[in-house]
Amino acid sequence: MALTGPVFEAYRGANMTVADSVLPDMLHLIDPHWYKYPPMNPLWHAILGFVIGVLGVISFCGNGMVLYIFGTTKALRSPSNLLVMNLALSDFLMMIVMSPPMVINCLYETWVFGPLMCELYAMAGSLFGCGDIWTMVFIAMDRYNVIVKGLAGKPLTTSTALLRIVFVWTFATVWTVAPLFGWNRYVPEGNMTSCGTDYLNREWFSASYLVVYGIFVYFIPLFSICFAYYFILSAVFVHEKAMREQAKKMNVASLRSEDKAQSTECKLAKVALVTISLWCMAWTPYLIINFSGIFMSADISPLTTIWCSLFAKASTVYNPIVYGISHPKYRAALYARFPALVCGGTDDDSSACASQGSTSTEAEKPEKA
Repeated sequence: MALTGPVFEAYRGANMTVADSVLPDMLHLIDPHWYKYPPMNPLWHAILGFVIGVLGVISFCGNGMVLYIFGTTKALRSPSNLLVMNLALSDFLMMIVMSPPMVINCLYETWVFGPLMCELYAMAGSLFGCGDIWTMVFIAMDRYNVIVKGLAGKPLTTSTALLRIVFVWTFATVWTVAPLFGWNRYVPEGNMTSCGTDYLNREWFSASYLVVYGIFVYFIPLFSICFAYYFILSAVFVHEKAMREQAKKMNVASLRSEDKAQSTECKLAKVALVTISLWCMAWTPYLIINFSGIFMSADISPLTTIWCSLFAKASTVYNPIVYGISHPKYRAALYARFPALVCGGTDDDSSACASQGSTSTEAEKPEKA
């Protein structure tokens, strides 16, 4: 039951801790670290429950719409967009699985579903989080192949895209099940309303999982994405400079209309770069919490931990928002199906946008429902 008012003050005054509200069958999973913190104010539980509930609804609607539009619009069916759909699917499933349990736990102010569901909940976070990250890596690599290599690059085929998606889920599954075999473990964390990896155990074998996981699921993807977008932006800047110089020689204001395909790729590169930046802001706080737990005697409070976890889950709402606002082809298709959802109609250049595939070809109009 939620504690409020005088009851809550009495609860705090009895030297209770945030971990004392945990059900008996969960006590063996609680790290001693959490016993030094008093119970959180019920207002924080209410705020956290409300926020994760709102994020869940936005993610469900946004990613569900991306899957529907990309899956039913012929002009958006390309090998490259299979990666986009995989990203939306991962985001969609993450919040479907993780938002409702946390809302309920925030209502009861502790984890109420038992040890098995705690493990499954944490596994879902690891699986879909890893899937998100590596799907974004392959999207960035595809953009690199299109923009930087150009005609010299090998176009992405449907079979290659599917192989990459299979790799993403296989790779994510391996990391997800490792704690079930003793390499680290899944435990309640923070205010005890969610579960994650055990980043407070400093034994080398347990801590090594988080170090290696961080390398393969954060640092390598981050460096790969930075590498891709460094050269993407370099290519864009070189192209734009050449365009300006050519326009100056011809005494015209711009040559943009003569190079719509490259213009489209530049816009898509900017969209993807914003998406990656938002992803970094979402996952870096949780990485810092994990590494602080295994490397430093940091004062990791329950409130700090749970908000960092919430930031990571919030990454699931970014992609549909970015695509809905900035992707001309998607925007045009959305307007054709649901005009009320697109403020201000569609961009004039939407018909010039080639499919977001690996080869920029003559654009097709999105088919109507």
